[in-house]
Amino acid sequence: MENLKDRVTIYQVAQAAGVSLATVSRVINKQGNVTETTRAKVEETIKRLGYKPSGLAQALATNKTTNIGVIIPSANYVYISNMLNGISEVAKEKGFVLTLFTTSHSHEEALSMIEKVITTHVDGAIIFDDELDEEDVMKINSYSVPTIVVNNKITGDRVGCVLFSYEDLLSEVINDYYAKGGQKEMTFLHVHDGGRLLAHCEKSFVDAHEKLGKTYHIVNCDDSYTRTYSDFTEYFGHTKKGYFVAYRDSIAAAIENAATDVGLKVPEDIEVLSLVGTKYANIVRPSLTSMQIDMSEVGKRAMYMLIDLINRDLVEKSYKFDAHLVARNSTSEK
Repeated sequence: MENLKDRVTIYQVAQAAGVSLATVSRVINKQGNVTETTRAKVEETIKRLGYKPSGLAQALATNKTTNIGVIIPSANYVYISNMLNGISEVAKEKGFVLTLFTTSHSHEEALSMIEKVITTHVDGAIIFDDELDEEDVMKINSYSVPTIVVNNKITGDRVGCVLFSYEDLLSEVINDYYAKGGQKEMTFLHVHDGGRLLAHCEKSFVDAHEKLGKTYHIVNCDDSYTRTYSDFTEYFGHTKKGYFVAYRDSIAAAIENAATDVGLKVPEDIEVLSLVGTKYANIVRPSLTSMQIDMSEVGKRAMYMLIDLINRDLVEKSYKFDAHLVARNSTSEK
């Protein structure tokens, strides 16, 4: 019976009480322009049906929506899910409703998502999508939709951004490794359609090696644990030493497992660094050295900034999170 009550809507309350949606909303929000007789009838109906007021009732009463559009590439990645959790936590706290838009690695699809965001008449938008450029984001801005962009430095009258940096730390790790006598050649795992974040890290990797005059390798890799494991099981048949820089924990774990399954030792023979570390870096064995940013905090910051932007109270329109290295058992830094 409780499940049935949970599904009762404001529309059903209005119909059962014989009044308009606006009248039900005014009763819920304790506003005027409702007779005592009508108020009592609506309150009795709410109690009888077991209706629980939602943000929609408040929106009807204040003539203001509370909907935030969130564009992300995929909720399947742990770090994206963590960011989404942070956004959701603040949205719930502040009474906002989220509408989620997911895209694949396609610029055309990302543009389609922007059109959907605009047509849903959201109050604001948070965008984390490596396929969108400044012109695309400004299209939302031209419709006066306050927007916070994650991982892309774009600011404007109604646009702010939350940035995070892995590339500076990666350069530092490379320099420290060779300064301390590291002998293994480094390999960067290039993932097709990896997006802006991975492209920046790859450039930092190449630049650091070229400045040091060190040999390096770029190896193409599928964004899949299963295929990466299979490829590297074969790869380690002829490569017995190396330091591998992987995009995220699942790819790094695939390399580790492939190495140990063919009889190589981690980190004596093979060292592995995960760029975008999550809780899983500490679960796999050997545990993964990784670069960490609290993505839940990124989501919270983005949402708080968006609320200030909606209210025209946002002063600093750019905020940056820097990654920190957590040395574990997959590298000799430990």
